[in-house]
Amino acid sequence: MRILVTGGAGYIGSHTCVALIDAGHSVIVADNLCNSRVEVLDRMKEITGKDIPFYHIDVTDYVAVERVFVEHEMDGVIHFAGLKAVGESVEKPLFYYYNNLVSTMILAKACLHYGVNRFVFSSSATVYGDNEVPFVETMKLKPRMNPYGESKAMSEQILSDIARANPSFSVSLLRYFNPVGAHESGLIGEAPNGIPNNLMPYVTQVAAGKREKLRIFGDDYPTIDGTGVRDYIHVMDLAEGHVAALENLLEGVHIYNLGTGRGTSVLELVKAFEEANGVEIPFEVVERRAGDIAEFYADASKAEQELGWKAKRDLVAMCRDAWRFESSAGTLALSGTLGTVNVSHS
Repeated sequence: MRILVTGGAGYIGSHTCVALIDAGHSVIVADNLCNSRVEVLDRMKEITGKDIPFYHIDVTDYVAVERVFVEHEMDGVIHFAGLKAVGESVEKPLFYYYNNLVSTMILAKACLHYGVNRFVFSSSATVYGDNEVPFVETMKLKPRMNPYGESKAMSEQILSDIARANPSFSVSLLRYFNPVGAHESGLIGEAPNGIPNNLMPYVTQVAAGKREKLRIFGDDYPTIDGTGVRDYIHVMDLAEGHVAALENLLEGVHIYNLGTGRGTSVLELVKAFEEANGVEIPFEVVERRAGDIAEFYADASKAEQELGWKAKRDLVAMCRDAWRFESSAGTLALSGTLGTVNVSHS
């Protein structure tokens, strides 16, 4: 299949592009590069040996999106593009609602107009809010903890309504947990612009001496050691989950958790990183972050049963691959020319 991947130069998107190509599919990337680098396209080509058409566009712009659909006959869309920082969403709710909802509606509109009937949506476990763990797909959603989570729940509702009104439009809503790690080559990984919002890239930057110490947001949660507990999943496991969802997509709306089913605290992850890589991570505990909850982890049994997918890489692999990317050419050489990458500016 030929798949449009929005946000395909980003962290999860780039790994999913690699997984798609490894599975025999072809990809087209659309990304506005607000939190990614165009050089990642060269890295993906080095890994896969394939040229990847790239459109430097914002998918809230229908005219720009339509051009992609006109120029390429596609079989499906995997929609990653969107803003994703919980804390920032509390501070800038309108910014998040506009970007995350408008992009979803515009892509769905283009799909309906051009007969593209496979749509895989990058949702989030944040939609579960403060439900009891483990989270299961049948739970009532409680996304009001932050605008980011609300924007994901609204997008899910929009896509579900569209699918009900258009029976040939098939949707897979993937609620995933905390992706970490990097491709085993060390060529692509999580390299956010500016100060990282996620834990692992902050840890790797502290380990590399780019930042003085890690800030841990709260140590008074009702968890094993007082720090937040999350379901950390290797980004390549997550990427392969998207491929499984796409390849097994049937008519209607299908919801899957993509996680390991195990919770790990912030302090446990820091210790695992230190032990896996032989480095020390200095840290300080600061006040809780707005919008955070104590713990969440998945019940991922539905994805295993219906998609044949299960996370297989452990925490040690996550830590080693993340550090390989940070300490090798991965982050140091994200600069230079595009080479043979096909770039379209619109």
